[in-house]
Amino acid sequence: MLNDFIALIFPHVCVSCGKSLYKNEHSICTYCAYYLPKTNFHLDSDNPIVKIFWGRVDVFSAAAFYGFNKGGKVQHLIHQLKYKGQKHIGVSVGKLYGYELKYCEDFNTADIIIPVPLHPKRQKKRGYNQSDCFAEGLSESMNVKADLKSLYRSVESETQTKKSRFSRWQNVESIFQLRDAAQLEGKHILLVDDVITTGATLEACAHTLLQVPGVKVSIVCMAYAAH
Repeated sequence: MLNDFIALIFPHVCVSCGKSLYKNEHSICTYCAYYLPKTNFHLDSDNPIVKIFWGRVDVFSAAAFYGFNKGGKVQHLIHQLKYKGQKHIGVSVGKLYGYELKYCEDFNTADIIIPVPLHPKRQKKRGYNQSDCFAEGLSESMNVKADLKSLYRSVESETQTKKSRFSRWQNVESIFQLRDAAQLEGKHILLVDDVITTGATLEACAHTLLQVPGVKVSIVCMAYAAH
């Protein structure tokens, strides 16, 4: 009753469309969960994200949940997650995508989920890593452990937002390191991030992870922004 009363004063609304949520809805309403632009890339082994990494790094599989269009609802979701403290968005989207990935052979053999790390200074300033939130949701619905410690960013790089593809690669080359790499040996790692454009950051992370013997890397993102 108290929650219902609070909801009258501070209604829970869908972070995508702004309409009030029903009791069984969390962060995203049922309508938006159904109609947001899904890529279905996880069903296509030769999808555009896989092709990004051809000839660059040996990725086992790759996909993104949504298509990212400037000014669209998915961009609004990501903005709320990254800059407005709405961590629950990442968790909710991760859960939704995880329910689909757990029935896909290219992804459901993952042993561990590792999010792309922020530098400690940037994470302290923001208060959290949005990719951690996405990893948390995936972990819950896929029943796969999320590892937030093994991969870390040793150098604080500049923001990637307005950089060219080559500049993005130069900006992140050799800035990721591993702790206790032995525990990752022979694992199928699901490397996750919020938005993929050129794939430079994910490529750098994958190169670091693939130095571990027997490791297989798949990539999953919340959204794909074609460039």
